[in-house]
Amino acid sequence: MALRLGDTVPNFTQASSEGEISFYDWAGDSWVVLFSHPKDYTPVCTTELGAVARLKSEFDKRGVKTIALSVDDVDSHMGWIKDIEETQKVTLNYPILADGDRKVSDLYDMIHPNSLNNLTIRTVFVIDPAKKLRLSITYPASTGRNFNEILRVIDSLQLTDNYSVATPVNWQDGDDCVIVPSITDPKELEEKFPKGYTPVKPYLRMTPQPNK
Repeated sequence: MALRLGDTVPNFTQASSEGEISFYDWAGDSWVVLFSHPKDYTPVCTTELGAVARLKSEFDKRGVKTIALSVDDVDSHMGWIKDIEETQKVTLNYPILADGDRKVSDLYDMIHPNSLNNLTIRTVFVIDPAKKLRLSITYPASTGRNFNEILRVIDSLQLTDNYSVATPVNWQDGDDCVIVPSITDPKELEEKFPKGYTPVKPYLRMTPQPNK
């Protein structure tokens, strides 16, 4: 069954390049980025795995753990990791799940047979500490993923979870935000947005980012 935004993601126990992982226990109270790959030794994915390793400090400061998945076994992963580290000039600092039995792929609906036969598609899942799915993006095999965009979305999710705002088009951390339409009481607006706001339209009110 397809996972939809807001669903509780399934738990699983699976082998990985860092030993057996029980997903819920491994995730703990962190946010998680789970991203899948069709198989080992693929060129686009090699560059992606290196990029995520280089971004570890950015994920860490947001309280995010990263974990990859590929259908090959752990021995294959270990060989691929050597290639990743050599070609991308980085140390891989997160696990790669070994999903030869397609258990996780099936749980997370990663098999799209009209796209990649019986291989996993290239999807990014952002999962919050309550194990709720907050974002999923599926990429074609030919297009490398933009992990700076994934970080941007996590910034938005963590901001909007805690303040009564949404983030407008092309928003970056530090930019003005949109006040959610449900807040109309002037006193509540004054209390929640002491920096003030600009009413562009009754439904479109811009305010400085609350936590800056």
